[in-house]
Amino acid sequence: MLLSILSACCLVAQAQAPRHTFALGAESFLLDGQPFQMISGELHYPRIPREAWRSRLKMAKAMGLNTIGTYVFWNAHEPQPGQYDFKGNNDVAAFVRMAQEEGLWVVLRPSPYVCAEWEFGGYPYWLQNVPGLKVRSQEPQYVAAYRRYIQAVGQQLAPLQVNHGGPVLMVQVENEYGSYGSDKQYLALNQQLFQQAGFDGLLYTCDPANDVAAGHLPGLLPAVNGLDQPREVKALVRANHNGQGPYFIAEWYPAWFDWWGAPHHTVPAEKYTARLDSVLKAGLSINLYMFHGGSTRGFMNGANYKGGTTRYEPQVSSYDYDAPLDEAGNATPKFLAFRQVIAKYRPAGQPLPPVPAARPAAALPTLQLTRVASLLSRLPAPVVSSTPLTFEGLRQAYGFVLYRATVRGGRTQLLKITELRDYAVVLVNGQRVGTLDRRLNQDSLRLALPKGPVQLDILVENMGRINFGKYLLENTKGITQNVRLDGREVKDWRMYRLPFDTAPVVAQGTAPTSAATAAPVLRSATFTLATPADTYLDMRAWGKGCVWVNGHHLGRYWAIGPQQTLYVPAEWLKKGANDITVLELLKPQQATLPSLAHPILSELQP
Repeated sequence: MLLSILSACCLVAQAQAPRHTFALGAESFLLDGQPFQMISGELHYPRIPREAWRSRLKMAKAMGLNTIGTYVFWNAHEPQPGQYDFKGNNDVAAFVRMAQEEGLWVVLRPSPYVCAEWEFGGYPYWLQNVPGLKVRSQEPQYVAAYRRYIQAVGQQLAPLQVNHGGPVLMVQVENEYGSYGSDKQYLALNQQLFQQAGFDGLLYTCDPANDVAAGHLPGLLPAVNGLDQPREVKALVRANHNGQGPYFIAEWYPAWFDWWGAPHHTVPAEKYTARLDSVLKAGLSINLYMFHGGSTRGFMNGANYKGGTTRYEPQVSSYDYDAPLDEAGNATPKFLAFRQVIAKYRPAGQPLPPVPAARPAAALPTLQLTRVASLLSRLPAPVVSSTPLTFEGLRQAYGFVLYRATVRGGRTQLLKITELRDYAVVLVNGQRVGTLDRRLNQDSLRLALPKGPVQLDILVENMGRINFGKYLLENTKGITQNVRLDGREVKDWRMYRLPFDTAPVVAQGTAPTSAATAAPVLRSATFTLATPADTYLDMRAWGKGCVWVNGHHLGRYWAIGPQQTLYVPAEWLKKGANDITVLELLKPQQATLPSLAHPILSELQP
């Protein structure tokens, strides 16, 4: 009954919210008929603990932003066909309403494809299980799935458009489509689907400068990514928009993202302040990508791959991005420098709010993870098949799959896995004998097999589906073709699904069973806090794996770097007892876990 009353009150409040008009002028956006310059910053609700949304929005106001931009992530909201999730950290409507409460407008980007260094570019893995389905096309099965999803999104967000009393000024149709294709009929279909879902306000497209012509749909505003020369931006928009504006730089990059095995990307603020000043002085609207990156939790990082001899590049869990707000939501020198520029363009009599103080951070006492269990002792019932099944064939989205077969030993043989995706730990009779890494184009390993029947285990990790480019259509995971020993195909597999979609538990008194065999382990501990504060788990002495704290998946770690710490937000810690579990693939004997009061995002292992 109480929930019904609260829902009714929300609907009444929404119905009474003032409605505004937002339109395209010849040179500028018009809010209630008056010129309006969007000074926006991108931040993504799934990358920020829900409990911290409001503090991040207040930081946006403090830097001088009047708008925030966000994608909407299909695979977060429809993890399985027809099963929608708009709760908790996925409650995007609550995020948008909170922005309105903080006095911010919103630019919404609900295209089914988001890129965003996000797993599969935002597409749910299960689309790959539909024979013949082709994403980003007019293929009927894709369009049907797209329609169902965008209708569900529209139910959540269409009522929050500015013309209905909400804060959403504009809604983006598709996303950088010109970098992928040029099918104008497909773009028109996108527009139609959005309108049918209730998005009846201002729609726009956005593309990198070189791809605007291919990705723009006539009649919609063409926004520009990655270009900040006002004269060039204006010329490009006019050339694709009947000689008129307004002018919106939809993604302006103050730095870049990171991937495993590559240096941490940083760009000093002084390289960008003059550019920002010139854009604002010229009256252009802008969206900083990213204003605040946050963290890509769980297994939701994406990857880049261009084919041929180029490397597969899975992205790290930190989405720090060297953005004006750091991963924990604190102001950086870049924040303060940009704030000084933006302050020059504030309306008269509207000073900037003070900058909130940095969040408290502290190192925890060093933890001893004494509860330990072999991963091989925690296997579910297997799926049996003559040939290996992919993650998709096993109806598994993320995580790990253990592939097990019995082979004849007695000699050294060459193991070859065709199209491994993406990282494998290889074990013989429970003993780790090597690893294979798709980043390094590794697919073969010489195995000295003992006499008699041999248990061959291959633990495969999905390191992130490709999020950009033509290889979106080739994103299956696991052992995607076959396994051979000295050229002979290995048959008769048992496959154990290990999605880790909930945090694993290692009970008190669990005996160590795998340190001697170097097999992957789960290690756990309980620790006590008097006052929760932000902290950073120092994983430099560990090998490769992931960590859960109080049931929250913090993301991946890997000694190769550059990311060497995992951020633990204070909101996910508790006064009193807290639980931590580590899945360690390579160093099962490691049990000591220190922490720091600051991140390390810049170390690479030689």
